[in-house]
Amino acid sequence: MLIFFVRKCDKNIIADFAEKCVVDGCSFKLFSACYYLFDMKMKKFAFISVIGFLAVSAFAVQGAPVGASVDPTPEEQKALDALKGKLEGAIVWSTSRANSLHDIWIMNADGTNARALTKSNNVDWFPRVAPDGSKVLFNRSKGGWVPENDANYPEKWDLWTIGLDGTNETRLVENATWGTWRPDGKSIVFSRAGKVFTMDLASKKETLVLDGEKAFNKAGVILQEPNMSPDGKHLAITLRGSMRETGVWDLAKKSWTKSGDGCQIDWNFDGSKLYRVNPTGNGGTAAPSEILWFTAKDGKQVEKVGFFGIPKNVKLMDLPGRRSHEYFPRLSPDGKWLVWGATDKGHDHDLFDYELYIWKIGEPVETATRITYNSGNDRWPDIWFGKVPVSAASAVADVAKAAATATSAASATAAAIAGGVSEAKMDELIKAIDRLTEAVKALAPSK
Repeated sequence: MLIFFVRKCDKNIIADFAEKCVVDGCSFKLFSACYYLFDMKMKKFAFISVIGFLAVSAFAVQGAPVGASVDPTPEEQKALDALKGKLEGAIVWSTSRANSLHDIWIMNADGTNARALTKSNNVDWFPRVAPDGSKVLFNRSKGGWVPENDANYPEKWDLWTIGLDGTNETRLVENATWGTWRPDGKSIVFSRAGKVFTMDLASKKETLVLDGEKAFNKAGVILQEPNMSPDGKHLAITLRGSMRETGVWDLAKKSWTKSGDGCQIDWNFDGSKLYRVNPTGNGGTAAPSEILWFTAKDGKQVEKVGFFGIPKNVKLMDLPGRRSHEYFPRLSPDGKWLVWGATDKGHDHDLFDYELYIWKIGEPVETATRITYNSGNDRWPDIWFGKVPVSAASAVADVAKAAATATSAASATAAAIAGGVSEAKMDELIKAIDRLTEAVKALAPSK
């Protein structure tokens, strides 16, 4: 069927089809080779291209790779050790490491103690921590595997919340995606394809704040990841569908200011900065991408990106080396830290091996610390600072874990005293004692 389609259709139809196959908008086109196909009349190439497309599609239907744990290099382990205990809070993200459909996981803000927050038979992604740290807002598919590319179809998704301690999982909004919190935590912003809404959480009243097709006077406009400025006067939006750019919509003046190409545009904590992904930069062994940020004044981007290139002062993060295809940037609540994901191959946000990083803004780029080590998919992190609540069930589990660690440490100590041990075994003993110390600290009551 598809092979017949490719052989019979003209260039314009193929071009239109290729546009519909763009993956989240930052320049990867699945059918870009079709132009070459028709120019050179290579029917054999058509067959191979479509078979490749079907293979990828069949793979995607099954979900993302679960992957396996990998060991950090000595240099990476040194960076992890240096970060340990430096930050108090949590990082939440979506991962396929234990479930090919994706669950929400949580770790300490210093990269330690990673564990599952949700466990479902659906796709859980795009987590956002409430301002007070009490719960997490996230997207959940209505049934089984749904790719991130289908975020434009709200009927496939609902918005859910779950406590940061893993309790009280609740469906909040039906037929919606891209949910984010307002600063007071009393309302949320979300998208339904080409429209953006707010919801008051107390009354559950929804309010339409932007209709993309009417605002841009163009059919087929999709409003992805709408992020409202802290003062509530502007929306930073990634436009998809019949328009492909990023920018800011002034809600009062009903005017649009283009930021540029790319995607995933957002505000810092006080609205003085805009940041987003741009399809330029190193890219490593994958397609180019980097994270830029700009001064924002009255909701408008001050620095310009265009024909003469990108000013150095707007380049926020572009990792050196092979793993430099950056996506999912998120600034910390105080604006001092950045978390994001990067891969060294592929592009699909929910399939390829993105790993998460954290970096203190202003430090050398080389000081960025990788905080996930799994060959599955890790995406869309969020970071929050504060004391992470622990449920009663989690506390019991931690006690059991601490007891097991203590037993292991005691056994290792006894063996060491009894007959002497190698240097390697002594290192293992020291690490076991460190784990016990961390477990005891985690169980200490809040002051």
